[in-house]
Amino acid sequence: MQSVVNIDTSIIPVNEPFIGEKELEYVQECLSTGWVSSEGRFIREFEEKWAAYCGMRYGVAMSNGTVALQAAVACLDLQPGDEVIMPAFTIISCAQAVTYNGGVPVLVDVNPRTWCMEVSQLESRITSRTKAIMPVHIYGHPVDMDAVLELAMKYNLTIIEDAAEAHGAEYKGSKCGGLGDLSVFSFYANKIVTTGEGGMVLTNNERLAERLRSIRNLCFRKERRFYHTNLGHNFRLTNIQAAIGLAQIERIEESVARKRLMGEAYNERLQNIAGLQLPTEEPWAKDVYWMYGVVVDESTGLDAASFSEWLAGNGVITRPFFLGMHEQPAFHQMGLFHDERYPVTERISRQGFYLPSGMTITIGQIDRVCTLIRERLSSVQEGLS
Repeated sequence: MQSVVNIDTSIIPVNEPFIGEKELEYVQECLSTGWVSSEGRFIREFEEKWAAYCGMRYGVAMSNGTVALQAAVACLDLQPGDEVIMPAFTIISCAQAVTYNGGVPVLVDVNPRTWCMEVSQLESRITSRTKAIMPVHIYGHPVDMDAVLELAMKYNLTIIEDAAEAHGAEYKGSKCGGLGDLSVFSFYANKIVTTGEGGMVLTNNERLAERLRSIRNLCFRKERRFYHTNLGHNFRLTNIQAAIGLAQIERIEESVARKRLMGEAYNERLQNIAGLQLPTEEPWAKDVYWMYGVVVDESTGLDAASFSEWLAGNGVITRPFFLGMHEQPAFHQMGLFHDERYPVTERISRQGFYLPSGMTITIGQIDRVCTLIRERLSSVQEGLS
């Protein structure tokens, strides 16, 4: 199958989606039948197939991953001061979903090997106000979920599993997104399964699924459509977007295999380079390498920004790692995270970036990226010696 995307080979982009003939076929059906908005067969099939793939009963499609997080947190019915524990190293959507719903995000640092939530710190952060834990599977590698599940049971906490970057990843043989009370996915253009923009919340709880459907659709009531006893949102996904997503699901195993081959290619070419930390795949994990991240050692005198700038000058586009939630000025203005320190998050935020990792990347492009990285670090090491 040929991609319909034309790639400029002079520049290696950080990510390009693969869009094939099946996506075009399904979108054409939407256009020819007129089912182009938030009703139609593709939405139902997309929800059902993605939920089944992840081992969950119900899927509720949303317009993007950020609002999917907001809707999932809304199901907690947080009261002022209620807390949700999450990693300091994540995208701002996670903490914003909690503050938006009137709660307080509480942070833990991340594991220096996997860059995921450091589960050994969780119990010390649980208080009488804690309502949920939000593990985030970072860059395609799962969180060590056993400890999260045990603490949730011990303290009667809800697990909101952020699997936005972990399509097809597995924890001890179970799919990520099938491990929480609520799990959240993004289907943004750079995700392994994409709808352009889009998201979904999965759950095994029928009551929560019904509530999520209400929240995404302005809380219309079945018995009286324009009579509202609760306030909701327009978080609906379109049938066109779902059509694209359904076609993507139909080749999910091929896509995951391609991502893992990409990760193996980078691992092979970048191993044993002094001053460069590569992703770690723990024995209990199946990493899907959504983005292939590296961390440059401070001893090189380089940081992520300067290294990325040099690579861009040589035609390789990269992206920085997340900045820790405790270093976000917007949260300081809300009175959050003042004087909090998370050393691993701070180090990898400054020293980490991810390499071109799209679905259309070629071995030749990977070779070029790795040759440049090796040359740059070799020249730096020579200058230090």
